[in-house]
Amino acid sequence: MCAVPTGSGPARGVGWAGPGAWAARRLAAESPAPLRSPAPRPAHVTGGVIWAPVTCPRRCAAGSRCGSGMLPAVPVLCALLLALGPGPGLAAPPEHEVRALPGLPKQAAFRHFSGHLRAGPAARLHYWFVEAQSDPRGSPVVLWLNGGPGCSSMEGFLKEHGPFLVQPDGVSLKYNDYAWNKVANMLYLESPAGVGFSYSDDKKYATNDTEVAHNNYLALKEFFRLFPEYSKNDLFLTGESYGGVYIPTLAEWVMQDPSLNLKGIAVGNGLSSYEINDNSLVYFAYYHGLLGTQLWKDLQTFCCSQGKCNFHDNSNLNCTLKMEEMIQIVEESGLNIYNLYAPCAGGVPGSMRYEGDYLVTHDLGNSFIRMPLKFSWRQNLFRMPVARKKVRMDPPCTNSTAPTMYLNSPEVRKALHIPPEAPEWQVCSFEVNRSYKRLYMQMNEQYLKLLGAMKYRILVYNGDIDMACNFLGDEWFVDSLCQKVQVARRPWLYTVGGENQIGGFVKEFTNIAFLTVKVGLRGGAELGHGAAGRAAGRPALRKAAWRWRGSGARCPGALTPPSSCLFPAGSRPHGAHGPAPRCLHHVQPLH
Repeated sequence: MCAVPTGSGPARGVGWAGPGAWAARRLAAESPAPLRSPAPRPAHVTGGVIWAPVTCPRRCAAGSRCGSGMLPAVPVLCALLLALGPGPGLAAPPEHEVRALPGLPKQAAFRHFSGHLRAGPAARLHYWFVEAQSDPRGSPVVLWLNGGPGCSSMEGFLKEHGPFLVQPDGVSLKYNDYAWNKVANMLYLESPAGVGFSYSDDKKYATNDTEVAHNNYLALKEFFRLFPEYSKNDLFLTGESYGGVYIPTLAEWVMQDPSLNLKGIAVGNGLSSYEINDNSLVYFAYYHGLLGTQLWKDLQTFCCSQGKCNFHDNSNLNCTLKMEEMIQIVEESGLNIYNLYAPCAGGVPGSMRYEGDYLVTHDLGNSFIRMPLKFSWRQNLFRMPVARKKVRMDPPCTNSTAPTMYLNSPEVRKALHIPPEAPEWQVCSFEVNRSYKRLYMQMNEQYLKLLGAMKYRILVYNGDIDMACNFLGDEWFVDSLCQKVQVARRPWLYTVGGENQIGGFVKEFTNIAFLTVKVGLRGGAELGHGAAGRAAGRPALRKAAWRWRGSGARCPGALTPPSSCLFPAGSRPHGAHGPAPRCLHHVQPLH
């Protein structure tokens, strides 16, 4: 049995609405617990005067509405519903406004901005901010980060859930009917420095998890300095893939700062634990028909003991040899690790290839990092003499030609206010990835801090055919947090053509939920890993609308949630007292 994590004082939890929406109440005025690493103090002294941020109480505006985006966006975006604070004014930097974006059939009716944010003395992080298409004054601010480490959030903007989708010609854009900015003010940030159009004045791009989290926090503070009219809006932190590390570590900084109105986080197909991700992938592969019966028996014989399998860092030589067979099948045979059932763009890629002036590699280094073969391969790659070749890192089985062509167009760079010192845009940075220091092997501590505060909502969601960060591992990770189950795992539904269909499955805990999105909803080539925006919540967007009346809510008609939409005002989630659990390991079944 697992204990329930704790908090003290009045409840600041929020209700779980439908299959994953949040209904947030205003932040508490108390100071959160400090982090282990040094953090900026919320108060500072200028000219002998002490300045401290003030959080003003707000209330929900009656009649505010929210539509859901693509189905994985339903749980994410339905979190972003409270009407709040003063709306946009004239404070946004006019020199950053994008007034004429090449490739659009018609310029946008909503405002959007592009520029660079200072993140420390040297880092200059590129952002693209798009206001909500309706009611920006009543819509939250949502930060989005793609992963890598070292990959650009412009991938999320132009190919997943941004308002404009780049077309295969690399020149034209079309409007996205299911863009997240239909219900939220979206901030896309290219991080860390060296990724996309982001750069560092000192040209030093070696970094690590802690430094990236701090720099992302500094960039967020700089954003609200430039856009003070949004500083009181609800704030949500979202991301995918290695965003599973970026987002919780950033949240540690943000939750300390009462001037930032953090309401929750959402992580899609995230890397939350290297060990759990590796162990679960072997089960995923076998039960999806990728591993033969004999190999599976050998893996159980050599890698499992006393009811627990260790495919992550097993010292048994026979286990290592069999794991090399497994890795070759799953990651090196030509399967699309982001969507098992989709073809591999460009054909079977191999570990690397030459393309013009570039040596192209595909391994982002997030799986089986303790396996000797994988470790030695990456070390040898980084030591290769490549003086006569530039190195490019492309995620496997993906085609980044169109966004690369579009963003490197001189006209587009000019429209987005990209200075000459910013690098040529690439989907992922080999230099950042190869020098990146991974300091956290699991995110349990960060999640438990957020849950212990009893005032933030967390969503972990997955497309169910991704093998890079598979759904089974993320479900095991959420289970390992040992939160009280509020609603048992069950299907969630959406309506299309007047009929209910299963969209996936959801399990709700106190202040956190795990949700899957069913592959059959759409056959997009990268559906599994890019569950955030590619998977198919399209029918739900046409139907779902939320009406908020004080502390009550009405559930979206397009969805069939088994639980109530909102905890009653003043209710307290279970487990507000007692020590936080130490339940960090999941024992996998052998059969």
